Amino acid sequence: MRESGIDLKSLRLRAHPCSLTGVGCSRFRSGWRTVQEFAGKPVDFRAAFLSFVVPTIIFYRKMRLIDHLKPPPRTEPPAMNRIESCFSELRRQGQKGLVVYLGAGDPHLNATRQLALGLAECGVDILELGVPFSDPLADGIVNQLAAQRGLDSGTTPEGVLQTVREIRESSQIPIVLYVYYNLVHRRGIDRFVAAAASAGVDGLLILDLPPEEDEPCYRAMSETGVLPIYLVAPTTPENRIALIARRAAGFIYYVSREGVTGMQQTLADSIGPMTRKIRKFSRLPVAIGFGISNAAQAREVSRYGDACVVGSAVVNRIAEWGDSPELVDRVTSFVKELNTALKHDPERQV
Repeated sequence: MRESGIDLKSLRLRAHPCSLTGVGCSRFRSGWRTVQEFAGKPVDFRAAFLSFVVPTIIFYRKMRLIDHLKPPPRTEPPAMNRIESCFSELRRQGQKGLVVYLGAGDPHLNATRQLALGLAECGVDILELGVPFSDPLADGIVNQLAAQRGLDSGTTPEGVLQTVREIRESSQIPIVLYVYYNLVHRRGIDRFVAAAASAGVDGLLILDLPPEEDEPCYRAMSETGVLPIYLVAPTTPENRIALIARRAAGFIYYVSREGVTGMQQTLADSIGPMTRKIRKFSRLPVAIGFGISNAAQAREVSRYGDACVVGSAVVNRIAEWGDSPELVDRVTSFVKELNTALKHDPERQV
């Protein structure tokens, strides 16, 4: 049916709140009848509908069409995680990174904060904070004793996160928590990850949680911007490397030898072939750790990976100097040697 050149069917009036059979039209007729009665004129519902309701519907539909044609609002890209920013800058400069591990709370949390700030000032690229745990199954004797000293000093996961907050007051060094799953599970996955993100943690390395079973943690990290860091070992088969590569973010941590953490006199021969294998599945930076104890070894592994992780050699010096006023100077002096070896190697194969 057409009136005044308007195809009423094309307007899909039945879907409109003022359709002829709807409540809206009943109210319209009632209101219009009242107006007409006061005006002393006969009621013509059809004319009133065509002169008022139809133009209103047409106008409404035109406005909706205009809204659809408007370009979407501009949104700012998400902020880059500090770990990602760090590796991006290292790549731009053609440099390799240095990741240093500290056992949080060894000898106490105030020392951890001072060491963290000292390491940031002397050029460490990423800080790895080990949350002390009573059964650190991935760690050798040096880091086990550090975890015990941390527990003896009263260090808790909440205390470690508070220390991270205090570090953030002075430094933006990327921080990865090296933690065992029991501590995450005990607090609750969502609560732990949210608290870590709020404190300023950039990544979580959960030592004893395999990627096949980490979906709740992975989801919680994705929602908070904390990056999941995974380990690849010399014995990891290619199908698991592929799975880890799909889920990892920030960097992949390559464990350079079988067994637990600890200082070694020699490097494994498998470092080169395994890092090349990892790169078949991922473009993420590869950080190589476990067993690196001096500047020469750091320089050697940097020729294969994007970063070098040094833990036990640093922790051993912390155990040696303990509460001494010289602790920070002694540790940072050793770390500067490592950093110089990494950043100024003329023979590096890029």
